[in-house]
Order: sequence, then C-alpha cells, then structure tokens
Amino acid sequence: MRLARLARAAPLLVRTAATAATADPAAAMKAGDALRSRRRRFTEDDVAAYAGVSGDRNPVHLDDAFARGAGGFQRGRVVHGMLVASLFPALIASHFPGAVYASQSLKFAAPVYVGDEVVAQVQALQIKAASGRHIVKFATKCFTDDDQTLAIDGEAMAFLPTLQLSTEAME
Repeated sequence: MRLARLARAAPLLVRTAATAATADPAAAMKAGDALRSRRRRFTEDDVAAYAGVSGDRNPVHLDDAFARGAGGFQRGRVVHGMLVASLFPALIASHFPGAVYASQSLKFAAPVYVGDEVVAQVQALQIKAASGRHIVKFATKCFTDDDQTLAIDGEAMAFLPTLQLSTEAME
C-alpha cells in the first residue's frame, strides 16, 4: 500500500496583527506569520502503510479491540503520532521548495483517531539569515475537531533557501 497523498490544495498563509500590513501572500515570510494546511483525514490505509514502512506495528494503531481495551482509547485505533507530525515538514516544503528540516520537538497532547480530520499549522517565531539561507524557528501545532482540540504541540527548525512563498503552493 502507498501512503495517501496529502491534499494538494494550497495551504493558507495567516498573517498576524503585527504582519497584517503586508498581507500580500507573495511577500516574504516574517516572524509571526503562520501557514495552515487544508484539512487532512487519516485513513486505515494510511495507518497500515505507515506501519509497514516504519515497522511500528503497535496494536493501538492496528487493532481496534486492543486500542479500546488495553490501550484505553475510547474511540478505537489511533494514528501514529509521527505520521501526523509529518504534516509539518510537508507544509513547510510545499511553500519553500528546497527547505531542509533540521529539528523537531513534539508533545502529543491528544490522540488522533483513524478517520479524524486534522489541520497543521506552523508559525515563524524567529528568522535569522545565515550563509545565503534563512534559519527559521517555527511553532508547530496540529488540531482536530474543527480546531478545538490541540493534538500536537511543538517547535521545529528549518533552513529555507528563501523567505518568498512558492507561487506553486498558492495555486
């Protein structure tokens, strides 16, 4: 099986009050700007494919009865946390082709169940120019339940070749 493709629709650039004056989405990213993905639903096939590729065959991901019983997950099987977290580098790379994802810290705050829809968000916290590229520290968050439940919280560091958003990601 193959991992289902992430939604190819353009993720959204969200300008904060501090950066709203430059609301042109073609403008360079600034500290405070955030990128949000479109909604993404994780399926049984996604979880099975990830288990095959990663070797993580924990029954809380693959066996509904186990997940509800021994796992304590009332709604059944949960999506691998690292599969959900893969939305962060995908979101960054879709806007900044050539970006190199350097580090990530994660806190899994709430489970994402098979069939849940999630939205990923990365917000530029700090931007530093170095050797012709940009080192950007991002806050990373993933939400379920129509943005009501924080599922993943963390920070990431990426090297970006430019701060200009890719026009291909905007289409």
